[in-house]
Amino acid sequence: MVTVTISPAGRFPALAPKLPISLVLGEKTLENATVADVKQAIAAQFPKFYPERQKLSLKGDRKALLDDDTLAKIGFESGGELNVKDLGPQVGWRTVFLVEYVGPIIVHPLFYYFPRLFYGGEVQHSLLQKYCLGLVLLHFIKREYETVFVHRFSKATMPFRNIFKNSFHYHVLGGILLAFDLYRPKYAAFSPAVLGTKRDQLSFLWFWSAIFIFAELSNLKTHLILRSLRPEGTRKRAVPHGYGFNLVSCPNYFFESLAWFALSMMTGSYAAWLFFFAGSAQMAQWAVKKHKAYRKEFGSEYPKDRKAMFPFVF
Repeated sequence: MVTVTISPAGRFPALAPKLPISLVLGEKTLENATVADVKQAIAAQFPKFYPERQKLSLKGDRKALLDDDTLAKIGFESGGELNVKDLGPQVGWRTVFLVEYVGPIIVHPLFYYFPRLFYGGEVQHSLLQKYCLGLVLLHFIKREYETVFVHRFSKATMPFRNIFKNSFHYHVLGGILLAFDLYRPKYAAFSPAVLGTKRDQLSFLWFWSAIFIFAELSNLKTHLILRSLRPEGTRKRAVPHGYGFNLVSCPNYFFESLAWFALSMMTGSYAAWLFFFAGSAQMAQWAVKKHKAYRKEFGSEYPKDRKAMFPFVF
């Protein structure tokens, strides 16, 4: 039988006003009682303070404890103390992704098919604009498909406030700003920026469209590889291999960046370049974190010559 004292980390959580409390984990031992078991026991005392809202840490330490770790593994002794912090209202990762990606799917057709609302007049769309609409919708519909049928998430939820921050990138930068620039009269059929230029040539459009589609299919392939490494309902992690993973830790980010680079080169749009650079910078940060996490978790098993995101460079 294991006894755990739970005290607040910082200010008292509003949903658990009676802290500190002492919990008894039934017939559990230090060797088989997990951090997740402690969270469940807290939730049993304070039903609205559900496990996903809780961040547990050792007394005096801010580092979050992993749900799957046993109390013995984290060095806890029966009768000891853990700190809990309220992470705030949570929302499912899958829900966040669905909300993020649906924005551009709605926004781009609105700007394309109802130009009078946004530009004050009709726009005779160029072939370039038609290709842009198709490629952008391809990307975000694919992302919605992956969210529902491909991705397996290691964490069930994230703070609810993040849905607004995450959606800004897609709804505003990749939605409103990108759509406004791509479908405006500047890139219309008889605009000097298009008519008689390379952006009016099928070979030019096909070349960059082919790179975009290659990058999208490659991105999907890497997601399928990652899915195969994690059995459903688990947080299992393994060293990924094959199709890009032999060069970088996060080829999914590399291929997504390549897709938006292709669209930027095809259009020359300032909004496309902004979306490309902003997205690539964020993905590079994530890639570095994942790269370091892989090296720390798998040690000598992890290939030393892999870069984080860009082959042979970074």
